[in-house]
Amino acid sequence: QELLCQGGEPSHIQSSPDGQHLLVLQKSRPPPLPRVVAFHRHSIGGADLERNWQPPQPALVGLLFLQSPVTLGSWVLAIVWEHGRTEVWHFVVAGGARARIVSVCSQGASLVWCEERPPLDAHSAMSKCAFRFCICTRALEVGEQGVRLGTVRIVLHNSPEYQVLASPQHIFLVPAAASFATTSKFLLIWHPEKAKLTITAPSAGFIRSKVLHSSSESDFRKLLLGSVGLLAGLAPLDIHTSAVSNGGGLLLVGTKGAVNMVEPDGTQRHIFDLEGGPLAQGSPVQLKTFGSILACMLAGALYLIDQNSGRLVEKKILSTKEMHFLEAPGEEDSIQLLTQTGIYSFSFSKPENSSRPEPCLVEMVFEEACRYYQRRSLSSSKLTVEKLKKGGVFQAPVALTAILQHSLHQKQKPARGLQDTYAKLLSTMNLELQSYMSLELLKTCVVCAPESEVESYCEELVEQEVSRVLHSDMDKDNLAYLNSVFASFPKAAWKATKSCLQLQQNGDGLLVARATPEVWKKVLGGLQQEEVGQNGVVPLFELICASFLRFKPKWLPSFVELTQQYVSISWAYSSKEGPEGRVPLYKRALGVLARKNKRSEADDEMELELLLCSKRPKAVLQALHLLISLKRWQRVVEVAEKFSKLSPLLNKEIFTTLLAEFAQHRELDPYLDTLWPLCPAELTASDILTVVLQHLPHSQEDPVPFSSEGNQLTVGLLKPLLQRVVQRPCIQDEMYSDALQSPTFPPPTPPREH
Repeated sequence: QELLCQGGEPSHIQSSPDGQHLLVLQKSRPPPLPRVVAFHRHSIGGADLERNWQPPQPALVGLLFLQSPVTLGSWVLAIVWEHGRTEVWHFVVAGGARARIVSVCSQGASLVWCEERPPLDAHSAMSKCAFRFCICTRALEVGEQGVRLGTVRIVLHNSPEYQVLASPQHIFLVPAAASFATTSKFLLIWHPEKAKLTITAPSAGFIRSKVLHSSSESDFRKLLLGSVGLLAGLAPLDIHTSAVSNGGGLLLVGTKGAVNMVEPDGTQRHIFDLEGGPLAQGSPVQLKTFGSILACMLAGALYLIDQNSGRLVEKKILSTKEMHFLEAPGEEDSIQLLTQTGIYSFSFSKPENSSRPEPCLVEMVFEEACRYYQRRSLSSSKLTVEKLKKGGVFQAPVALTAILQHSLHQKQKPARGLQDTYAKLLSTMNLELQSYMSLELLKTCVVCAPESEVESYCEELVEQEVSRVLHSDMDKDNLAYLNSVFASFPKAAWKATKSCLQLQQNGDGLLVARATPEVWKKVLGGLQQEEVGQNGVVPLFELICASFLRFKPKWLPSFVELTQQYVSISWAYSSKEGPEGRVPLYKRALGVLARKNKRSEADDEMELELLLCSKRPKAVLQALHLLISLKRWQRVVEVAEKFSKLSPLLNKEIFTTLLAEFAQHRELDPYLDTLWPLCPAELTASDILTVVLQHLPHSQEDPVPFSSEGNQLTVGLLKPLLQRVVQRPCIQDEMYSDALQSPTFPPPTPPREH
């Protein structure tokens, strides 16, 4: 269809809500007389409506279509002038003439605008003049009987100049280019339903929100009182162009070509970087969203970008630099463009029979294959993705790419055109492909889910990711990735760990794990700390121990005991390949405990349990000395009684340690009936007396038979032990007992035969 616009170029173009009419506002006509022309998009005739204004006439600010529930199926146009007057075809409403409107938008049946009010004093300071703007709103209801205006409500007063942009639920306030220097560092988001203002900055994210209960709280300077220090240190905004997406977010294009999205909650995410270097101040950039596709027009180039992934879908070089995006209701897979020669439609949906894979997915396959082959290559030459694609030597990535483009992008259609070997491989990989598709679907659910469901989706996503990494090569990249997952989602990572290791308590209350040997080897036989480096990444065993300490500390000693049982089965004792051949597992768990910021009594108890669960002689003796230093004598005796049974050597060390303590004080006297049976068989009375005499406390006074302190060791206390040792049969006697046993009298003489 040919657009009949003569005598000037359109500077403002808007489509009616029903998509049937097109409005063109011409400002640069010679002489400068504004004109509005309306066309029916599907007719071949001339303009349906046309209106000219003669001088002197103020400048037009914008054209707005107002929603009217009374007159369904029709549209009403409002024209807003610079001096505040609003004209509604066919009704005219006069406004005040003192204020000057600088920006206006509509949300539903309400107008929202930013107006400049003249200063009360002509000699006001420049800083005060910068804050003479107000953000106002007013209901405008269009009915069959005419137009009814609501009362004017001030949202924000004493503010700098803002450009107002409306989304379905929010109003974005973007500082004007000539705004005051200190106020051009952040954005404001007004939530009309909640009467709340949110302060956000691209360099800092969400800053604060405040509910405006009364008009006294809507003062701009009072709004910033609690955030002045933070706002002063922010970098100035870098905004070249701004627009609102169909999803309700604010699209911002920086002067360097960076495209970002500011969500209504104040968070920001990066989408894409436009080519061409820094953007000049006068170079126009047009933005429009169609479904999940962001269309961006810059210097005759049309960029189609996936908003969710930031991927460039397509780039088209157009023959004209002057064009406008048009509304196309219900058509999210095509773009309508208005140019000087007509209206054109551009479709960006893929054909139904397209089998081309997603470009980023194919690149991901080859990049992963490149890293895999590079690690196993004996050559010193660097392997690149380009060499991998052109070489033809490595067929695995080629086969995987062929399978992906026939399975993931065929919408569950049967594979066609695959080689026989690829078809067999596809049947083998079917479960893996289903897992991949479910994982991608889950990621989509996380992005689109309401806030109440995000946590459950995140837990499921983390569990799948942890399981995937545990079933792949545990290299430095995967280990660093697991560290970031455990740091970002600690609770979900703990649940994923329990699920992957199948940790649970049996009927006796003991911790059991039913993990596969492959998973155990990843947990225990992976990279050690000296191989990981000092960049904050810790091995997987330490990650899991830290998770135990945070969410289930009483399970940690049992877990360490389980790991030692698995190590004893899978690796030979002191094998350099196994984890116990380097730093023992209990020491690694103790290292995690030592890294805690705050030490408590529970941590002391945990240290004891970790030492004892190892059942190593040195660790048991260390725990025993720790208990003695804490004067926990009941626990000392229990540990001695339990671990003396492990080995005769450990039994001798434990008994000698406790005998030395017995010689120094009387704290162990109530437990002597339990301690004396622990005396090793090879200890003689002489050995016992030697230990006692070596550890008797040194007194500054001359020894006396009866001490007044009452804590002196006496022979009476030591007598039961010495009697026990003396009465014990000698080891040599036991060796020859059979030979020494004989009758007291000689046997009778055998009878003689006559």
